[in-house]
Amino acid sequence: MFTTLFKSTLRGSLLVCAGLLPWQAAQAVPSFARQTGEECIACHIGGFGPQLTPHGMQFKLSGYTDTDGKGTKVPLSAMLVQGFTNTSKDQTEDAQPHFGKNNNLSLQEVSMFIAGRFSDHVGAFVQITGNDFDRRFGMDNMDIRVADTRQLGDKDFTYGISLNNNPTVQDPFNTLNGWKFPYMSSELAPGPAASPIINGALEQQVLGATAYAFYDNSFYAELGGYQTLSRSLRNKINVGEDGNISGTAPYWRVAYFKNLKKQAFHFGAFGMQANVEPDFLSGPTDRYRDVGVDASYQYLGTREHIFTLNTSYIDERRTLNNSFAAGGASDRHGDLQRFDIAGSYHYLNTYGITLGAFDIRGNKDDLLYNTGEADSGSIKGSPNSRGYIVQADWTPWGKEDSWGAPWANLRLGLQYTGYTKFNGGTNNYDGLGRNAKDNNTLFAFAWVAF
Repeated sequence: MFTTLFKSTLRGSLLVCAGLLPWQAAQAVPSFARQTGEECIACHIGGFGPQLTPHGMQFKLSGYTDTDGKGTKVPLSAMLVQGFTNTSKDQTEDAQPHFGKNNNLSLQEVSMFIAGRFSDHVGAFVQITGNDFDRRFGMDNMDIRVADTRQLGDKDFTYGISLNNNPTVQDPFNTLNGWKFPYMSSELAPGPAASPIINGALEQQVLGATAYAFYDNSFYAELGGYQTLSRSLRNKINVGEDGNISGTAPYWRVAYFKNLKKQAFHFGAFGMQANVEPDFLSGPTDRYRDVGVDASYQYLGTREHIFTLNTSYIDERRTLNNSFAAGGASDRHGDLQRFDIAGSYHYLNTYGITLGAFDIRGNKDDLLYNTGEADSGSIKGSPNSRGYIVQADWTPWGKEDSWGAPWANLRLGLQYTGYTKFNGGTNNYDGLGRNAKDNNTLFAFAWVAF
């Protein structure tokens, strides 16, 4: 009975939101700045989202409801991302429909949002996105909150409920998949074949409710669960179909945060367990249990020189009953680990450079990873990939007295991703002559929000 009520309630809420979407906008949204009367640097590192300052974290946890009290603001924003993608070697096949094998100029994202306050205790961040290779719009990130802050003893106690469609998108820190670096990357370049399920495999295909609490501006805890949307609803909102969660997938999160005004840090742990079966078919399930730890540090100083460090580690244990029975995996049991770290420096919230590294490794499986596909298969049946990311960016607006404030913002960036191992190998990893370094990617982008 609870499962039926849970699914029908969440489905109904999403349909209400989907009905509103034809009028809105996404990530670094100026509608929040218009609502609060504050410049973008109050909430975001580098004058542009999504990396949050302590003030931005509190704004999110308070349900996006803070206001300057100067009347109702229309909670609408929009953004677009124009990108250019070059890989060291042409891909074997076209990168996406309507594009070539290399040197692709693309309108990578056009997003519209409902983002802002609806009452003293209700706010939302809802995004719908299209691009010029899918050539259609679909549901993107959604985080609708009901929140309040009270005194518990002599300490602040913020608590609320988040209705969201992407595990970790509701997280206030920049260490988990929803908002970690790289905050923008090319969708026209090859990427590693394997990653833990909590690292984006369920995004937009599920709907979940999580309850959270933040005590004394220090202790954070969150608990909730996710269920897969029906196939018909996923088709209506143009999201993927990567299987069905059997029952409800529990999600949990704990963290300790300390704001020292000129600097701040946090460390925490998180986890999720999902039993996945073929799309709405009965039978055995593939069981995924993800547990991770994360930490971050920010030095804000006088906002002239700003340093950040974000890191996370995820351990995934798998029991692939369905894949093994169907001949899609050679081993029933396996594991996968992922490590990410990124450090950034920003000068005057205008000029930034970020250095990141990632390492994915796990058990070999000749059937699971050796797909036989050019560019993306692994002749060794291995998920192991590692590399680095370097990004330089310029954000001319978003500060006090900036042009267009608080209506417009812009980031110009140049990003390079290098691979030292890709899908288990350095040389000829797919058995068709492709090397890891052939997937090294130069991505130039112009990211506009208004």
